[in-house]
Amino acid sequence: MTSPHGTAEEIARGAPGREHRVSVALCTYNGARYVEEQLDSFMAQTRRPDELVVCDDISTDGTLTILAQFARRATFPVRIERNGSRLGSTKNFEKAIGLCTGDLIATSDQDDVWLPEKLALCEAEFDALPECGLVFTNAEVVDESLVPVGHQLWDAIHFGLRARWRARRGRVFEILLRQWLVTGATMVFRAEYRPVVLPIPDNWIHDGWIAFIIGALAPIGCVERSTVKYRQHAAQQIGGKKLSLRELYELARKVGPDYFRLAHERYCLAQERLRALAPRLRNPEFLAMVERKVAHQRRRLAIAESSSRLDKVTLTLAELLHGGYHRYSPSTTHFLKDLLF
Repeated sequence: MTSPHGTAEEIARGAPGREHRVSVALCTYNGARYVEEQLDSFMAQTRRPDELVVCDDISTDGTLTILAQFARRATFPVRIERNGSRLGSTKNFEKAIGLCTGDLIATSDQDDVWLPEKLALCEAEFDALPECGLVFTNAEVVDESLVPVGHQLWDAIHFGLRARWRARRGRVFEILLRQWLVTGATMVFRAEYRPVVLPIPDNWIHDGWIAFIIGALAPIGCVERSTVKYRQHAAQQIGGKKLSLRELYELARKVGPDYFRLAHERYCLAQERLRALAPRLRNPEFLAMVERKVAHQRRRLAIAESSSRLDKVTLTLAELLHGGYHRYSPSTTHFLKDLLF
């Protein structure tokens, strides 16, 4: 779902009485090289956050010093928590989200830079679409020095015109059944959904899990503007690189049973969580759709594990005719990967 908002200046001037309290959940780990630029971008927001919650995963560089210095000059409360042991990205975000006190929670990586209107645009989307449980935006992909690389995040993840058309008609959950869509750097969600998304399973990335669970319960809004400079560098967990055909080919060759086993396990856990939430689903059919997604992932795992070329071909063609690739893979062409490799 999308809605027009006007210019950033109009949004900032027209904020309806600050009806929301907005928390930012920032996770850090050895982020001294970039985190100060991200912190400065919070201060530069046309609609500043009401609090910043930082969970540091035992950084050994200057990250904590930079955070402490920022806390002294920030114009909003800053809470800094240093973990007693390494949690890893997903559980660190789970902890930070759990400590937020606002009714809107924006998750943030340590190495990006927010554009000034990010929070204002997202808050305006919630105001325009009160039933929304989560809002996400596009992002400008940049290099280590914040120089644009020539494409936006939605180009890299193949969130194209047809998928956006479906999103505008409230069909985001169908898209989430096919592909990763919501990046945590661009995401804001209502804190009222925190009890149903926490705890986050260890084998999920926090943004994918939160978007998937909330998407089954409430509409998701998407803002067709870039609100983040999404930095690409060697140490990041997930990137926004736009892959060439050769790179896609090489990736397809490398993806094997472990990948499909993980995907199957992830959606089994999502299925289990949504079964517990069945009375709250936006559409009772969603649970059946998730069951079919799990079955599709199970069949792709069987194809990947098979040592028989004939069985691979037979199973792949059967899944293609069954419509699994069309409904539950990012692209129907994924059947070629299963067929050839």
